[in-house]
Amino acid sequence: MTHDDHGTDHPAAAEPVLLNLSAPARRSLVADLVRPHGSSPTPVDVDIPDPDLAAFLAAAAHADHGFTASTTSGPRALAVVAGTVAALCGEDIPTALITPDLRFLRSLKPAAIEATRTVLLAIETPHQQAITEALQVLDH
Repeated sequence: MTHDDHGTDHPAAAEPVLLNLSAPARRSLVADLVRPHGSSPTPVDVDIPDPDLAAFLAAAAHADHGFTASTTSGPRALAVVAGTVAALCGEDIPTALITPDLRFLRSLKPAAIEATRTVLLAIETPHQQAITEALQVLDH
């Protein structure tokens, strides 16, 4: 007797169901981005001249790992977010550092936000409240 000779008394084998178990993409560039000073073993000081930061961000956008920025300045934190996005989008990084395009940054889709946050892992600072407040312009 072959497998097919059993008749129709047996229910058909269930088909496998594929599930996507990945985490949903982030919807905020800045939620949980700011961390206390000392929380990362190797933060990158971003309070450096713009040309040096632009070169770093261009390289970081294509690296196999992300980085944690370290700053004490709210405007610099905002510039780092804008510069990281510019680096990933192939835009002008120095311009993004000087004049972040808030409208563009607020309009990013979840996939672009997720890509940004895989490069810019966190911003470490001793001034968490001030940095968080400076970045809130991106969530409005």
